[in-house]
Amino acid sequence: MQDKEQTPPRTDVNELGEFGLIEHLTRDFPHVQESTVKGVGDDAAVLSYCGEKGPHILVSTDSLIEGIHFDLSYTPLMHLGYKAVIVNLSDIYAMNAHPTQITFSFGISNRFSVEAMEEIYKGVRKACELYKVDLVGGDTTSSPRGLVLQVTALGKAFSEKIAYRSGAKEGDIICITGNLGAAYVGLQILEREKQVQLAAPGAKAELEQYSYLIERQLKPEARKDMIRFFEKSGLKPTSMIDISDGLASDLFHLCRQSGLGAYLEESGIPMHPDMEMAALDLKLPPLTCALSGGEDYELLFTIDPKDLDKVKFLPDIYIAGEMVSKKDGVSLHTTGGKVVPLKAQGWQHFGNED
Repeated sequence: MQDKEQTPPRTDVNELGEFGLIEHLTRDFPHVQESTVKGVGDDAAVLSYCGEKGPHILVSTDSLIEGIHFDLSYTPLMHLGYKAVIVNLSDIYAMNAHPTQITFSFGISNRFSVEAMEEIYKGVRKACELYKVDLVGGDTTSSPRGLVLQVTALGKAFSEKIAYRSGAKEGDIICITGNLGAAYVGLQILEREKQVQLAAPGAKAELEQYSYLIERQLKPEARKDMIRFFEKSGLKPTSMIDISDGLASDLFHLCRQSGLGAYLEESGIPMHPDMEMAALDLKLPPLTCALSGGEDYELLFTIDPKDLDKVKFLPDIYIAGEMVSKKDGVSLHTTGGKVVPLKAQGWQHFGNED
C-alpha cells in the first residue's frame, strides 16, 4: 500500500505579521553593492553614491489598496491622492531626512474615469507643492477590481544626521510629537456615518463637531516641521520611527531593532480633547485608541538624556518614557500607579478572508 502524497506545509501570513513576513522573505538576500548602506528593516532604505562625506539617498515605498487602506464611500479622491504621498514622505522624515522626489503609480478598474484620476492627481500635486518634492515618474496598469495606489519617496541626508530604529541606548528618553488616536477615532466616526447612510439614505450627516478627527484620518500631515526644529536646535534623535501602525506596535519595532525594552508613562501619551470626548461617545477607551489606533503619522523618537534641555524648548513634543534593558520588557506605567505589560495590537496588514 503506497503512502499518500505528503501535503506541503502551509503557514498563514498572519502568524508572521507584516514585518515578520518581510524579514522572513528577505533574510537570504545579501547586499552585494557597496552603495547599499541600509536595506530592509527601517522606515527607508539608505544608499550612498558619494562616499561618507556626501549626502545619502533614502528610498521608501508604500501601497494603498481600496477596501484595505481606504473606502471611497467617504474618502474624497483628492484627499486620497494627498494622503498617498504624505504616508511616504513621513517615512523619509522618520529617518531625520528631507524628501526630494516621488514616483506615483496606480492600477485602476474600468469604473474609474479620466476625471476621477485627475482628482487624485490634484491631491498629489498639492502634497508636492506643500512639501517641496517633485513628481518624477510612475506607472499605470489595469486592476481587475478597485483602485491600487503605490508611491515611492526619495530623500537625502548626510550620514551623521540619519536616525535609524536601531540607535536607541538604555536610558534614552522616549518622545512623541503631536497627539495620538485622532485618526483612528475619525475613521470610526466615518464608518458609523456610512452605516447610518446605508440604513437611511439621504439622512443628514452631523460631522461638523468631528472635523478635526476626520481631517486627521482623511488628510494627515507629515512632520517636516520637527525635522527643521531638530536641525535648528542641534538635536539628533538616537532612534526614530513614524507612528503609522499604532504607538504600541511602533515602540516594539524600536525596541526590537535596538535590542532593548521600554517603559511608557500613560501621562506622557498626548491625546487631543476632541479625540477623548469622541472615543468615550463611541464607547472606546481613549488610551487604547492612542496606543493602538495607527495612521497618526506623528514621530516616536528617543534622545540622549543630555539633550533633554533641547527638547524642552521645542513645541509639540511630549516626554513619554525611557528605554530600559531588554530583560525588563516593554511596559506601561498607568496614571493609577500600576505597571502592566504592553502589547502590540496596532494595524494588521493581513486580514482574514471570509
